[in-house]
Amino acid sequence: MLSQYHRDICQRALESKFSSRALEIIIKANIAQDNLHGLVGHHEYHFDDNAFEAGYAYLEEQRNIILAVLSDGGNIVPARKAFGRLTHAVQDFYAHCNYLELWAQSFAEDELPPPHQVDALNQTIINHPDLRSGRIYFREVLAFIPFLRPFTRRILPADSHANMNIDYPERGAFFPYAIEAAVKRTLHEFELLSERILEIGDHIALKRFTDLSTSV
Repeated sequence: MLSQYHRDICQRALESKFSSRALEIIIKANIAQDNLHGLVGHHEYHFDDNAFEAGYAYLEEQRNIILAVLSDGGNIVPARKAFGRLTHAVQDFYAHCNYLELWAQSFAEDELPPPHQVDALNQTIINHPDLRSGRIYFREVLAFIPFLRPFTRRILPADSHANMNIDYPERGAFFPYAIEAAVKRTLHEFELLSERILEIGDHIALKRFTDLSTSV
């Protein structure tokens, strides 16, 4: 997704869960995943190129970083940055693979629920044998030049990232569903992480992480 949508998703999902200064660190780390280093050779950052297992491992790696930082009791910023990286990946999942198309197959075309009713955590679809994400081809670099995007999509296969992504509204009717699914998944990841922190009875660590005076 484009940076502006990552920011909007984080704000919608997390603005009541973190202080504004903590949330800004998370958002900056989220958006930084789309820098040159993050875009080259790191399919797990974005669930590109069918890197689902690598993507799930990356999410768990970030969760473990957060828990380790919180347990250490030192500088809390690396934990927030790790959560930013994690949220970027789960948000891109819905924009870079065919999860939403598979979900929509359960409904008649004229009976598709509104975007806010999308099921973002359907395990049957997450484990579906037909789940695919856009492949990265060498010529994909041309898609980063706005006026070349239409030409690039014509010369690339249908399974390319350029043709499969729904990173912005012009990419089709599923874009609002990708936004809503990403909001729900971002909030879910926060709740999952909070449960893991509270399981070890560390309410203070959770307060430090969120920078809120009361637990969430």
